Amino acid sequence: MSDVLHVIVDQARSGPALPALKDQYRELNYAELVEEVARLGTGLTARGVTVGDRVALLLPNSVDFVVAALASLWIGAIFVPLAFSDPNARLVTFVADCAPALVVTSDVEGEEPPLPPKLGDSALVAISALRSEAPAAALVDDFARVAYMIYTSGTTGTPKGVQINSAAFGAAVRATSKALGLDRATRTLCVSPFHFDGSFGTLFPTLFAGGAVVIWPRESLLFPQTFFRTIEREEITYTGFSPSYLRLLLASPHMTKLADSSLELIALGGEAGSLADVRTLWSIAPQIRVFNRYGPTETAIAVTHVLLTPELTAEGTVPLGSPHPDVSFYLVDDDGAIIEESNRTGELYIGGAQLMDGYWGAPTLTNDVLRSDVVPGETLYRTGDLVYRDRNDLYVYVDRADRVIKRSGVRISLIELGDAMRNLAGVSSAACVTFDDEGELGIVAFVVTDGAVSTLELRKAALEQLPENMLPNRIDLVDVLPLTSSGKLDERTLLLGAGLAPLRPATISDSPPSST
Repeated sequence: MSDVLHVIVDQARSGPALPALKDQYRELNYAELVEEVARLGTGLTARGVTVGDRVALLLPNSVDFVVAALASLWIGAIFVPLAFSDPNARLVTFVADCAPALVVTSDVEGEEPPLPPKLGDSALVAISALRSEAPAAALVDDFARVAYMIYTSGTTGTPKGVQINSAAFGAAVRATSKALGLDRATRTLCVSPFHFDGSFGTLFPTLFAGGAVVIWPRESLLFPQTFFRTIEREEITYTGFSPSYLRLLLASPHMTKLADSSLELIALGGEAGSLADVRTLWSIAPQIRVFNRYGPTETAIAVTHVLLTPELTAEGTVPLGSPHPDVSFYLVDDDGAIIEESNRTGELYIGGAQLMDGYWGAPTLTNDVLRSDVVPGETLYRTGDLVYRDRNDLYVYVDRADRVIKRSGVRISLIELGDAMRNLAGVSSAACVTFDDEGELGIVAFVVTDGAVSTLELRKAALEQLPENMLPNRIDLVDVLPLTSSGKLDERTLLLGAGLAPLRPATISDSPPSST
């Protein structure tokens, strides 16, 4: 097995003049990319960074980010992406937790780092200037070393640093590149922010395959017209993003531009997909192949990819697919027994080549989720996701175990309820969220309409489709469903705007259904 940087270096040797990276400021071919990576790697070493140190990257989506990440790998350091848009207090918390040898920041005017100087930040140009000869790549046979650490928040909201080693990173990138059929003709647009590992599923597999990556500012891509213009101008063939971002694009009058575009492939992931949205995309641009992908941060980017077709989605679901090579899936029931038969829901446990090394500085939490007591001789990650295997032997996502609520003795999936609301006449988008209803479990449906339907009409229509005990307590009309910095539904902002408080965790059922 070759790790990710080794393969990119090989691409530079065999195709040095091929385009590699482009953002709004500059372009690099593969030879220039490797040269800059080596130069920055030397600069990092001159600043005292050594093998196993953490290098925090406080950079926007940019060529600079990619160079800094690869330069960290070049010298055997661990790159730690930070959210450039995060408030100062949150960034300080992350930096204090991961204790990096250096915080790398932007050189671009107007993109100054929000961290105070005492935290040891240093701009890219200043680091690159500290160089003599380019060092030999630190790409020895140590695939067990940690390649990157990325922060994720659990149900408590406490940041957790997920450590992914070089072998797991390489396995994920190789499997993704192969599953999607990427090659040197691929031109990729990165949409998701780089502090979210879902972005790695577009960025690194493309470079691994020798293709070209186009990086546009995340904020500008939140305007659909910018997305469509970039697809056309840059002749993009591949992109990937969340289902929530697809919903944003589908609401744009410019969506029809994709019908005659160069775009051939979209990979969805990061949250549950909507079949209605996929079918709408097919009706507008039937030439686009749509993949669904799935993978918790703790299992290196993505562990499944499946090409969606009308035949595969005939039962009304968007399957996750089957696990990557050297990745194992197990479904576990309420009693801890392995589920062998199809069409029974259980909690998904993942083992194999793409597992994290553990959470940074949190051995107890690591032991809680990396389990060796389920399958003898195998370490498995307990995902908290409820999944079943369909008649095509593909895995299908149901919901989070902590989002399958129990009301009046009936278990309700908030995802399924949101889909039901979205299918009502006059509704373009909808999402269901729990809230604290004076100490009781409440459900609010946030709905985007075409402007011709009232909440009273929606409730009446919903009652015709759903049993009364599944109806939302409230239906709130909103102009748009906001997204978080990682492109997922921003439930916190929705609740705040409605004057509602999040539901206490103890009210949510933690007992998954044993069957569908």
